[in-house]
Parts: sequence; C-alpha cells; structure tokens
Amino acid sequence: MTQHSPQARPPKRAVPGVESMVAISSGKGGVGKSTVCANLAIALARRGLRTGLLDADIYGPNIPGMLGLREAAAAADDGQTLIPITRHGLRVMSMGMLVQRGTPVIWRGPLLAKMIDQFLFGVQWGPLDVLLLDLPPGTGDVQITLTQSVPLTGAVIVTTSSDLSLADVRRGVEMFRQTGVPVLGLVENMSAFVCSQCGHLIDVFGSDGGQRLAAQFGLPLLARIPLDAGLRRAADAGEIFADLAPASPAAQAMDALAAAVQARLAHQDHQPR
Repeated sequence: MTQHSPQARPPKRAVPGVESMVAISSGKGGVGKSTVCANLAIALARRGLRTGLLDADIYGPNIPGMLGLREAAAAADDGQTLIPITRHGLRVMSMGMLVQRGTPVIWRGPLLAKMIDQFLFGVQWGPLDVLLLDLPPGTGDVQITLTQSVPLTGAVIVTTSSDLSLADVRRGVEMFRQTGVPVLGLVENMSAFVCSQCGHLIDVFGSDGGQRLAAQFGLPLLARIPLDAGLRRAADAGEIFADLAPASPAAQAMDALAAAVQARLAHQDHQPR
C-alpha cells in the first residue's frame, strides 16, 4: 500500500506594516468579548500605540456599532485593497462595513477563510504597532484560518466567572496552545456588579473563577472588569465609555488591561523566535 505524507501547510505570512497581532477570544458568546476588545483597542491607542481593530466575527460584526461607525469601507486607488476607517485613533475594518446593516452573512468555511485572508492582506493596515482581532466565539473555521495563516503574537481570552463559561475557556486555551499561539492571559469580565446606591459588590456570575482558571493553566489574570450598565449603554450608543465615566471602576479596569497587554507585548518582543 502506498504511503502518503501529510500535505504541508503553506508558511505563515506577516501582515505588511503590522508589528504585533493579538487575538481577542472567548470560549462562548455572551461574555462581553467584543465590548472588551473595542475598549481595549481605544485604551491602547490612548497609550500611544498605533492600533488597528479587525472585526473577524463575520457572522456577527458588532464592532462598527460599538464605535459609532456608519460608513462603508472604501476601495483604494489600486482597486484591489480596502482602506480601513479611522475613528477614535483606531484603524478599523469589519464585515459590517461591507454589507447593509442587518443583512445576514450565510457562508460556509471556504468563503469565510477567503474573507479573512482579504481582511488580513487586502486592507491597508500599516504601519501599526498592534492589530487586535475580535474573533467569533468558540474554536471554529475563523480561528483555524487565523492560527494557520499569520504569526499571531498572542491571544487574550475573555471569560466570566460562571462554571459554564470557564469550561469553554479551557477548550480555547488548549486550541491556542496546540496551534503554537502564546496565551497572554485571561480577562474576567462582568466580575462583579457595583451597586450604585451603596457600592456593595455582587458576584452575579460567581466569584474568582477567572483567577482559579488562570492559576490552573499558569496564566496571568490580566484584569477583572466589573459589570457596569454604563459600559453597555455606551456600546449600544457607539460612544466611548472612558470619556463618559473615566473614574468608574470599569473604565479604570480597562486601562489596567491595556497596560497589562502592552507589558505582555513588550515581553513577547524580547522572547527568542
């Protein structure tokens, strides 16, 4: 019987002009990943990093609404590439800028992979210090395409403290590890609700789950972001939460997250390749 060797994968390609790429991931939906991603991107830009944000959730592109973007993406003069929209100090690209609002995208895996390739290599991103990739929930086609196509600097995984969320995060951590992508750390979102009347903390989704999971995998817990109704209202309205409530615990936690990610990126830059 003839033996067939496994088909070699094409080498990973760097995105021109982009120094670091960080995937923002979650094991399941509903944990506020896109909200964290959008606010993290803004916080990094305000720390002086040239920052881009790629909304890689083709089926559910929420980033344009969160940033108040209504424009359609424009084609460059070469007719081959797209120009990202610049807003709030970010360069942004999303499927939501290419289809009418509310139009569903009904594609199978090969078309998803082709669109991700277009977003990575057919957009005039650079020069950027960091490009954040807002991934869809889970470990599906988009995640596989990205981990096989480009040399991701690392991944940040967003979770809540609930047991169901933590079980899914474990699968996400293992996926990145099996594909050779460093996990920079975890973010425990909606960690506690701050009562506006008395300031008492209520653990809506359980307590310390993110810390326990981080310890289990030997990862840093980058931030614990409290549940804040103002953060949700800002996202719905396309406004910047850090401008509306800069002294709030949630805004301060987002800035602390940006500082932690910036430090982890600096650490990765000094690691041997």
